[in-house]
Amino acid sequence: MGARDHDGTVVPRTVTSCAHCLAWGLTYAQGICLPCYNFAAPHKGHPRGECAACHRTQRLKQGYCRLCWCQAREDRARLASDARSAMVLAPYLAGIRWQQLFLSLSDRRQPPPRTAPRRHGTKGRPPKQPPPHAGRPRSAWLQEPLLPPGPRDYHHAAVDLRAGPPPDNPWLAWGLHLAHSMAEARGWEPTAQRAMQRVLVTLLAGHHEPDRIRVSDFTAIAARQCINLDYVIEILTTMDIVDDDRPASLESWIATRLAGLPDPWRRDLTSWARTLRDGSPRSRPRHENTVRTYVAAVTDAAASWPQRDHPREVTRADVTTYLATLHGRRREAATTALRGFFRWAKTHKLVFRNPTHGLRGPTVPDPIWPLLNPDDISASVTAATTAQARLCVMLAAVHAARPGQIRALHLDDVDLAARRITIAGNSRPLDDLTTHALLDWLTYRRERWPNTANPHLLVSSASAMGHAPVSATWILNLRGLPGTLERLRIDRQLEEAVATGADPLHLAAVFGISEHTAIRWATNARKLIGDPHTDRLPELP
Repeated sequence: MGARDHDGTVVPRTVTSCAHCLAWGLTYAQGICLPCYNFAAPHKGHPRGECAACHRTQRLKQGYCRLCWCQAREDRARLASDARSAMVLAPYLAGIRWQQLFLSLSDRRQPPPRTAPRRHGTKGRPPKQPPPHAGRPRSAWLQEPLLPPGPRDYHHAAVDLRAGPPPDNPWLAWGLHLAHSMAEARGWEPTAQRAMQRVLVTLLAGHHEPDRIRVSDFTAIAARQCINLDYVIEILTTMDIVDDDRPASLESWIATRLAGLPDPWRRDLTSWARTLRDGSPRSRPRHENTVRTYVAAVTDAAASWPQRDHPREVTRADVTTYLATLHGRRREAATTALRGFFRWAKTHKLVFRNPTHGLRGPTVPDPIWPLLNPDDISASVTAATTAQARLCVMLAAVHAARPGQIRALHLDDVDLAARRITIAGNSRPLDDLTTHALLDWLTYRRERWPNTANPHLLVSSASAMGHAPVSATWILNLRGLPGTLERLRIDRQLEEAVATGADPLHLAAVFGISEHTAIRWATNARKLIGDPHTDRLPELP
C-alpha cells in the first residue's frame, strides 16, 4: 500500500532515481524519495530557488538544496578535525564541488564504532571550559548621541558558539562571566546555560559604550532561545546597559478599562489610579490588585451614569441609587472605592462637593460555611494525581495551610527527623499522610532538579532557575470541584472547631491564627452545632 499525501490521499511508490537528490530507491508519483518529499512539505517553509552550490532550481534550506546538504554531511565525516567541529554542517557547504550519489535506503547511516572512550560532556563532546573571570570594562569619555537611537535588529547578529570561541568583546566577556556565576549559584541545567550564552552573544557581540539595549528589542530573541526574559534583564541590569521600555501592565489595563468613558472621567481616574499605585506624601502605595478592584468599581459606577460627563456632576442621589443595586461584598467594595475617589478629587479641587461625604457602607456579615461532604473531599484527593498536587492537598486539608503559605514554605521548614513542619511561623507535628506526601515530593524534586539552589519546598521548571517561589497558577487548581484548596483549609478549621466545642483559644494555638479569625471560626462552628450561647461569644473592637 502506498504512503499518504499531505491531504490524506494514497500515493503509489515505485523504484527509480529521485528527481531532487538523484538517489536510487523508492519514490512517489512525483518522482521524489521520501526524505525529499518531507523536505518539500508546505509546513517546512523551504522556498524554491537556485542552489548556491550545484546551481539547480530546487527547494532550498538556507540557500542550499537537500542534495548539497547530504554532500556536506559526507564531507564533514571525512574532514572534521575534532568532535566539536563535527557538529556543524554550514562550513562544508561552501566547499562542495562534486556530488557523491547514494541509495535512498541507505540515507540514514549508522555512525562508525567508537574507538576511544566517551569523554564526560554532552553527547560525547569535551566539556566546555567556563568563561574567564571578567569585570566591567574601563570607561572613557564619550560623546553622547544627539538623537535617541531607533530600534535595533539583533536577528542577524547570531554567532554559533560551536564553531569557535565567542567574539572578542570586553562587554561580552563580562556578561558571560555574570551568566556563569548566576548559573553556578542557582544550579542551572547545561541547556539553560547554553541558551543564556547564545542570547548574550547575540546582544553583546557588537556592544560599545554608551549604547543602551532596550528590552523590546530582544524579547523575541529570549523567547526563541526558551530562556526567561527576567534573567536576561537581571544580568544586563547588573551591567547597567539596559532600558526597560515595556509598558506597565497596569497602564495598559487602565487604558482598556476606561476606553468607553468620557475624557474627564478617563483623565481623573487615570491620575487617581497612579496615585493609588505609587502613593503620595499622605498615603501609602496600594497593591496592584487593590488598584484594579477600586478602578473597576468606580468605572462600573461611572458607566451607570451616562448623563454625567464629568465627576463634578455626580450627586449624592446618583451614588445611593447605584449602590442600592449592589449587594454583599461587591457593594462594600464599591462604597469604599467611590469614597476614596471623590475624597481624592475634592482634595485636588476636581469637584466642587464630595457626594460621598458621610456615606457609610453596609456591614456585610461573615458567611456561615458548612462542612464539606466526605464525597467532596474524596473527589479532591482523587484529582490530585501528581506528587506536588498530593502534597498541596495534604497541607490544606490536614494543616489548614493557605495556598500562599504553601508557596512560601522552605526546605528548612520541614524537619523529618523530629516530625515537625513550620507553616507561617507556626510549628506543627507531621502526621503519616503528610510525611509520605513530603517524601514522595522530595524524591521527585531531587531527581527532577538535582542542582537547583531554590530554597523553597515547591519548585517548578521556571522557579528552579532562581530563588523565587512558584507562581500562584502553578499551585494545584481544583476549579470546578467543591473542595478547592481554600475550601479544604476552611473545612479543616471548622472541623477542629466543632470537635473541640468552638474554643477560640484552642483554634488560635493549633493553627497560629489571630484572635479575630479564631472568634469568627468559633462563631461559625457554634452555628453549625446549634449552640444556644452563640451570641455570648466575645466581640473584639
